[in-house]
Amino acid sequence: MTENLIPGIRNAVRAVITQDDAVLLQRKIDDNGAERYALPGGAQEHGESLTEALQRECEEEIGTRVEVIDLLFVGDYFKLRQTSPPTTRQLLEFLFACNVGPDYQPRNGPRPDKHQVDVEWVPVNRLDEINLVPVDYVELLRKQKQSRIYVGQVF
Repeated sequence: MTENLIPGIRNAVRAVITQDDAVLLQRKIDDNGAERYALPGGAQEHGESLTEALQRECEEEIGTRVEVIDLLFVGDYFKLRQTSPPTTRQLLEFLFACNVGPDYQPRNGPRPDKHQVDVEWVPVNRLDEINLVPVDYVELLRKQKQSRIYVGQVF
């Protein structure tokens, strides 16, 4: 898991936005044509608070500001990067419950992720039918109200 591990740990933030038993996700198509889904968000930049990073990432990727409600989960994620040779980056991911405005329509923001092709509401009961990365988020999103915040390593 930690083969070719890039030095340093990177903080990342993710927005968990739910509405009518669906969660807002980015749909991505990798260079090899594989489809995957991810929560909106990304890396915290130097000098930003976690919530500032989350606002910036949501504006860039899903085209809107969000109302940050509460911290849901924190997890260690060793993300395999598609480099040659493959490398791994350790992320400390902070997942926040968020809301969007009532008139928000899913759309790419002005600076979507490299492989991002769309933003979609995905029913929570269909999360196991898609390639959500990391896959452990499927169960976390189903049980958003649990007692522990630090969930350990996610895959």
